[in-house]
Amino acid sequence: MHIVMAGASGLLGTSMSAAFRSAGHSVVTLVRRPPANAAEIRWDPAAGVLDPGALAGADAVVNLSGAGIGDKPWTRKRVEELFSSRLGPTRTLVQAMEQLDTPPATFISQSGSNYYGDAGNTVLREDAPRGTGTLAQICVEWEQTALMAPAGVRVVTPRTGVVFSRSGGALGKLLPLLRLGVGGPFGNGRQFWPWVTLPDVSAAFLFLLESPVSGPVNVAALEQSDVNTIVSALGHAVHRPAVLRVPAPVLRTLMPGLAEELLLSSQRMEPAILSSAGFQWQHGRLADAVRWVTRKEGSA
Repeated sequence: MHIVMAGASGLLGTSMSAAFRSAGHSVVTLVRRPPANAAEIRWDPAAGVLDPGALAGADAVVNLSGAGIGDKPWTRKRVEELFSSRLGPTRTLVQAMEQLDTPPATFISQSGSNYYGDAGNTVLREDAPRGTGTLAQICVEWEQTALMAPAGVRVVTPRTGVVFSRSGGALGKLLPLLRLGVGGPFGNGRQFWPWVTLPDVSAAFLFLLESPVSGPVNVAALEQSDVNTIVSALGHAVHRPAVLRVPAPVLRTLMPGLAEELLLSSQRMEPAILSSAGFQWQHGRLADAVRWVTRKEGSA
C-alpha cells in the first residue's frame, strides 16, 4: 500500500510511519521545509498549497496535522492556532483529492477523545453525542472537514485518547515527577482518561488502513481507568508514592481553560468499533501498559 502522511514528524507520526514501513507499506510524508529525500513532498497547508500530484497513486492518506494541545498557554491566539493547524491541513488535503480523477481510497484523519467533552462516568461509544468546550468544537469541525472528502473515499476519524509513551506525550512530564516522588493525581482524580499506548495507536491505524471500517473510531485501551488508578499504578511501578494531589483550583489558576478540558474532564471511552472489528491490543490492560511505559517488559 502506498501511503501519504501529513504530520509525520510528531510523536504519533514518527511511530506510525515506522510501523507502516515495517508492515511493508511505502510511506511519503508531507513537509513544510525543502524535502530531504524522495520520500518527502513539500506543501504549505497554511496557504492551502499542495500539488494534487502528491496524492496521485496513493492508496491512503493519513492526516495527523495539528499544534500540540498542551504545549502552550491557551491565549486567544493559541486557541486560533489549535483550530487552524488542524482545519487548514485537512481542508488542503480534501481539496487536493477533489482534483484527482482517482482519489485515494482511504482517508484517515485524526480526531480526539475530547469530542465528547466532560462526560463524567457515562460510557462513551462512537454513537455518543458531542460534548461542549473548545476541544470538543475543534474535534467536531475537524471531523466535518475530513468528511468533505470526495464521494467514494472511505473516511475514518479516529478519536484518540491520552497516549502513553516512554518519552514525550501525556506522561512526558508526569513520569519524571513520579520517579522523584513528587507527582500525584490531578483534581479529585475520579475523572476517566481514555488512555492508549503509543504502539497500540500505531497498530490501530494500521488496522484501520486495512479494514473496511469508516466514520468515527474510538482509539483507546479496553480497560477504562480513572486518574487515581492510573497515577497509583505508575507510582507503584516506579516504587514511589503518588500522593501529592494537585487541587483542581490550582490547576485552573495555573492553566486557564487548558486544565479544565485537558486534565480535569472525564471521558470514559469504550473502543466499541475496534473491538467488534477484531483489533488485538498489545497493552489492553493498565497493568500491561504500565509495565511497558516503565520498561518492565521487553516490547518495543
